[in-house]
Amino acid sequence: MIEGELALALFASVCVLLLFGFPVALTLGGTALLFASFGVIAGHFDASFVAALSGRIFGTITNETLVAVPLFILMGVTLERAKIAEELLTAMANALGNRTGGLGMAVIIVGALLAASTGIVGATVVTMGVLALPSMLRAGYDPKLATGLICATGTLGQIIPPSIALVLLGDIMSTAYQQAQLQSGIINTQTVSVGDLFVGSLVPGIVLVSLYLSYLLFVGWRNPASCPPPEDTAAAADTSVIGAIIPPLALITIVLGSIILGAATPTEAAGVGAVGAMILAAYKSALSPTVIKEIARSTMETTSMVFLILIGAALFSLVFRGFGGDEIIEAFFESLGGGPHVALLIVMLVMFLLGFILDFIEITFVVVPIVAPILLSMGFDPVWLGVMIAVNLQTSFLTPPFGFALFYLRGVADESVATSDIYRGVIPFVLLQLALLAALWLVPDIVTWLPSMMGR
Repeated sequence: MIEGELALALFASVCVLLLFGFPVALTLGGTALLFASFGVIAGHFDASFVAALSGRIFGTITNETLVAVPLFILMGVTLERAKIAEELLTAMANALGNRTGGLGMAVIIVGALLAASTGIVGATVVTMGVLALPSMLRAGYDPKLATGLICATGTLGQIIPPSIALVLLGDIMSTAYQQAQLQSGIINTQTVSVGDLFVGSLVPGIVLVSLYLSYLLFVGWRNPASCPPPEDTAAAADTSVIGAIIPPLALITIVLGSIILGAATPTEAAGVGAVGAMILAAYKSALSPTVIKEIARSTMETTSMVFLILIGAALFSLVFRGFGGDEIIEAFFESLGGGPHVALLIVMLVMFLLGFILDFIEITFVVVPIVAPILLSMGFDPVWLGVMIAVNLQTSFLTPPFGFALFYLRGVADESVATSDIYRGVIPFVLLQLALLAALWLVPDIVTWLPSMMGR
C-alpha cells in the first residue's frame, strides 16, 4: 500500500535530515508538509489531518502541565547563573576531598542535585565539565574515571525529578494512556500525571546514584591512584558545607515534596521553584541587571525551542497517522509473535539507537506518541513504561560513539583529555545503567511500589 510506504519514507527522511544537522522543528514540520502536499496531489492523503493542526496548537497553549516547562527552565538557569552549583561543589569537595575518591563523590552528589534542579542533560554536563573536570585532573584523577563520572552524573537529569524530560514525557504518556483505554473500549478512562512519573522515577534515580557511588568506592579500593585526594585540600568547616547545600536542597525538596504529597500540581510547584531560585540568587547577591537579562534570554530561547519542536512534532504526527503509519507499526508488532515483552524490547532498542541522533525532546514528541498507545494497550503500566523509556534514553545519551553527553563534555574539556578517554570512561557507567534497566524490567515494583504506597 503506497500510503504505508509514504509513512515509512516520511519517518526515514526526518531521521536522515536530522542526522545532517538541520533544525529539528523546521525539519519535522517542513518534511511533514512536503509529504502531505505530495500525498494530497497524488490522492493518497486526506488534507483534514493537516487542518487539525490548529486544534493541536490550541490544545498545547491551554495545557497547564506544559506551563511547568518554562518555569523549571527558569529555575535551573537561575541556579546556574547564580553560581549555586559552583559554591556547592567547592564546599562538598572541601568536605570530602581529603579522602580517596572524595572529589568524585562530591561530583556525583552535586551532579545529582544539579540534575534535579536543571533537568537538562547538556546544562549539567557542561557545568560540571567546566567546574569539576579541571579540579579532578589537577588532583591526579584518571582522565577516564573523571570524564566518565561527569558524563554519567550529567545524564541523571533524565531520571531524577523534577526533570523537564519527565514533564514532557508525562504529558505524552497521559494522552497515550487515554488513547489506549479508548481503543480497548474503556469509556471512563483513568489518567496518569506528571506527578505519578516523578514519584515512580524517584527510587530508580536514588538507586542509580547509589550505584555510581558504590562503583567509585570500589575503584578507590582497587586502585587508589586513580582517584587520589588533592594534595592542597583544606577541610572546610561544617557550617560552610551546610550553608552551601541546605538552600538548594531545601528548594528541591519543597518543589518535589509538594508534587509527591499532592499539595501542588507540577506547574504550581515549578512556579514556587522559579520564585525560590530567584530569592536564593538575590540572597547570594547574584542578581545584577545583566544576570537577570541573561537568565530571561536563556529561558526564552530554551522554551521557544521546546515548544517549536512540539508544534513541528504535532504536524509530523498528524501526517504520519494520515498515511496510516500507526496502523503499520501496530500490525508489525502483532506479526512479531512472542507477546508484549518482545514488542517492548524492539521499541526500546529502536529508541536506544534513535537516541544517538535525536534529542530526548524529539524522541518524546515524535516516537513516543506513535508507540506508547500500542504498548499501553498490551497491558503495561504507564508509569513503569514512562520510567523505562526515560532510563533507556538516559543510557543512549551516554553510550559511545554518538552519545550526546560525550559531545557536550568534549566541547568543554581541555585538549589534553583524549576523546578515547571519554569514550572508555563512560563504559562502566553504561553497564550500571543497563543493569538498572534490567532490574526495572525484572522487578517493576522498583518503579510502582512508591506510587502505590502513596495511592497514585
